[in-house]
Amino acid sequence: MNITLDRIDRQILAILACEGRISYRALSERIHLTPRPCQERVRRLERAGIIRGYHAALVLPQDEGVVVLAQVAMADKSRRAAQQAFEQAVAACDEVLDCWLVSGEFDYQLRLRCRDLAAFRTLSSTWLENRQFRIGRIVSSPQLQEIKLAARPAS
Repeated sequence: MNITLDRIDRQILAILACEGRISYRALSERIHLTPRPCQERVRRLERAGIIRGYHAALVLPQDEGVVVLAQVAMADKSRRAAQQAFEQAVAACDEVLDCWLVSGEFDYQLRLRCRDLAAFRTLSSTWLENRQFRIGRIVSSPQLQEIKLAARPAS
């Protein structure tokens, strides 16, 4: 669905990105609309796929695992079958929180939460050894401290 966002739609999205549980009444007051048209706009944005869901932003205690940022470079960038196989595995992997296809030296940027670094090492070794994926290398960095976490749209 092709949709053009006006000023009010953008206000709604900005508020919902930070306060996904806000009531229609409170939202409508903030954007200066009555509740019914406000609700209709939100539903239209949902139907258009612009709002894909509502999520809780979690800040888990340190003992709930380690967050690792990983960059993955495919060995053969022209093999779409290898990319598709890797993307399917990533989509099914509970440890992967986010994954982006990116341009540049690496092909994928991932954010993972693993039980510990040994669990991440096992997972990344499994990916590297899987001939179907054809991964050239994985460069990773464990997260030490969260400085800023922006409200993120659902994926």
